[in-house]
Amino acid sequence: MSDRSGIFAGDDPFEICRSWLAEAEKTEPNDANAIALSTVDSDGLPNARMVLLKEIEAGAFVFYTNYGSAKAQELDQAGKAAFVIHWKSLRRQIRVRGSITREEGPQADAYYQSRSLQSRLGAWASKQSQPLPSRVALMAEVAKVTAAKGTSPERPPFWGGYRLVPQEIEFWADGTFRLHDRFIWRRDTPATKWHITRISP
Repeated sequence: MSDRSGIFAGDDPFEICRSWLAEAEKTEPNDANAIALSTVDSDGLPNARMVLLKEIEAGAFVFYTNYGSAKAQELDQAGKAAFVIHWKSLRRQIRVRGSITREEGPQADAYYQSRSLQSRLGAWASKQSQPLPSRVALMAEVAKVTAAKGTSPERPPFWGGYRLVPQEIEFWADGTFRLHDRFIWRRDTPATKWHITRISP
């Protein structure tokens, strides 16, 4: 592993992820923490959408959503997911695959309270992924929720976080003549040691 130096160096993949994200936040025009989250439905049909990664913990990645949404139902059913985060400005990406659990405790409460009031009220008003007759209907629901909840709404019981604990993390950086650098970290369980392999572009 002597050639795993520079931006790939380190013994903690989560620290490398945090470092790359911090770098991207200086150069990406919008949402450096946007990830393409992939799930699979009950028929085995894949699904993907952009969500915002909100925390890179010591051993997991955390994001938030409406538990009634299609993505949440697929996450709960499969218990597994994958995502890719790509930064054009850095010409780098990170791919992650692993198991999923909910984050419904004080951490979810704290994140919800850190959001703008409009976003907190919007979480109450939106029946995510459900049919909507018009935008006017949505704005009417926001007004109704605002009148009912005021300026200090609590976290909705149908809204919270998910924690992805990876079994696999791949770091990719653009190379000349499409000879990219790729290092993949794999482990059997969260309690076992990572195995790192350089793979062909």
